[in-house]
Parts: sequence; structure tokens; C-alpha cells
Amino acid sequence: MRRVVVLALPGVLPFELSIPGRVFGSAYDDDGRPLYEVRTCSVDGAPVPTLGDFALAVAHDLRALRRAGTIVVPAADLAYGRSPEWAEAVDALRARRPGVRVASICTGAELLARAGLLDGRPATTHWKHAAEFARDHPAVRVDPEVLYVDDGDVLTSAGAAAGIDLCLHLVRRDHGAEVANRVARACVVPPHRDGGQAQYIDHPVPEPAEASTAATRAWALRHLDGPLNLETLAAHAAMSVRTFTRRFRDEVGVSPNRWITHQRVELARRLLETTDLPVDRVAERAGVGTAASLRLHMGAVLGVSPSAYRRTFRAQPSAASTIRRSRSAPSPSARSASW
Repeated sequence: MRRVVVLALPGVLPFELSIPGRVFGSAYDDDGRPLYEVRTCSVDGAPVPTLGDFALAVAHDLRALRRAGTIVVPAADLAYGRSPEWAEAVDALRARRPGVRVASICTGAELLARAGLLDGRPATTHWKHAAEFARDHPAVRVDPEVLYVDDGDVLTSAGAAAGIDLCLHLVRRDHGAEVANRVARACVVPPHRDGGQAQYIDHPVPEPAEASTAATRAWALRHLDGPLNLETLAAHAAMSVRTFTRRFRDEVGVSPNRWITHQRVELARRLLETTDLPVDRVAERAGVGTAASLRLHMGAVLGVSPSAYRRTFRAQPSAASTIRRSRSAPSPSARSASW
């Protein structure tokens, strides 16, 4: 089992604190064995004040970090940032064992930045705090637009629900799409949101009198093996291309083409993990046409070829973490793909 240790700082947000335990604790292998052991610690093992009207009793102190494979730092109220506990937590992160993966949710990125873990790296945090964060930590390449950033052994995410996306991404990176999808079903959340998706959408919910693109998205997922250009999607939604594109971006946060690209890559991942179909047949079923096209798009989004992905997640599941991405947002070639 992989051990995940969640660090509860004074001022922690209870919802964000609960995310790692819920997501990683829902991951099981095909025989029903847990894939992660999740422990929560505070700096000294004493109860931790939260941003709610209660404190949390925590069973472990910073010694728990010594056996962690992954450390997760959830969001906390930055008003507590000058406390001695925060300073001790910074020292503990700096002293972590080599190879330990560190992730933050929302304002948890502040602790990673103070420890120097983000210097020279891309990172994100909640959009409300991004400007102040960038000003306080000029060595960090802050991207306030994205849901999460994967920089290999250090990952950061935006607020609340983006923490769920990040934890699911880590499960997917460790054990593949099929396990991550099972976890998502258990938690009743979407199985995958691209890390490069926009954090903040001005009008995420359509007005009651407006038509939604939800039915067309559901229809598209059932027809990924066919042509799904903008005209086809707009016609299904009974909208003009311009109206459909605007409304789709308002509701989802990305363009229709980019969303389709990632749905097709996700389908290809599942087929590579769960079937023995040749790569060219996987490409056809995923709607990308040829094996060469699939290699191009998986390389752009995941950084690996289809055959390498299949070897990792079928022949050597424990080696899945060898797949790394500099960040989750697709390359320009993937963003400009037209279907």
C-alpha cells in the first residue's frame, strides 16, 4: 500500500482536509484490498483549530511524515500563517525523505512555497489568492487559471473541488483510469476534469430560459468513435455554432474541441487498460482514426505512447507512477486539435 499523510495546519478548512481520506480511502484493487493507507497528522498531535466552529482531534504528529510516500497539505486560513506550528511544518517539509511526493489543495500551496518546494516551478492556488501568492513568492511560476498543476513530485491545486480532481489524478497516475473511475463512482463525482480547465467560470449555470449543452455532451460520450466537429455538436443541440461554443465554454470551462480531445484520450486509456485490442483498433474506437494519431495525442496529453501506457498499467501496475507530466494542461498541439 502507498501511504498518504495529510497535514492539518491550524486554521484548516474541514472540507478540504477530508478530501484525501475520502478519495484515496476509496481506492481498492480488483480483490477488494485497499491501495492506500491514509493518516492525518498535526504538528504536535494536539487538537487542531479549524476555520469552522470546532477543533479536530488528530492522532499523529509530524513523525508521521517520515513514513509518507505522499504528503498532502489541505487549505488553511492564512491568518494562522505566522503561528509557530506553520513554521515547524515548513521545516518538516524541507526535511522530508527524498522521493516523497508533495501535493497541496488551495491555500496549502502557501506552505509549499515557504518551504521552497515551488521555486522555479509552475503552480496554482485558489484564484482569489493567486495575485497575492504571486507577489509574495516571485520565484514561483503561478498560473491562476488552471484547476491543478502536476510537476512530477510536487503538485498544486485550486480550491475545494479542484482538490478532488487532483487526488483523482494521483490515483489515475498511480493505478490507471479504471481504478480512478471506480473511486469517482464511489464518491459520486466526475471521473476526470482536465487540470488545464479554467478555475473560474463567470456563468457556470445557464439561465432557466437557456438551453444547456449537457444532453449533447452525454450524446457525444456515446459517439466518440464518430465525427464530432463543432457543426455536428451544435446541430445536435439545435444551436448555432457560435451560440453552442459560447454556452459550452460557459458551462464546462473549455472549448468543445478540447473537451472532446480529452474524452477520447480517456476512452483510449480505459481500452488500453482493460482490453487486448490492438492499438489501431483502440484508435478507431476512441475516434482518433489511426494508431499514429493516437500516439500523437497521448504523447501530447500524457507524455507516453499507447504501447508504453498499456505496458505500465497492465503488465506492471506497481510501476504506474513512472508516468510523469510536467503539468496537466495539454500541449498547444492538443489544444488546437480539430475533430
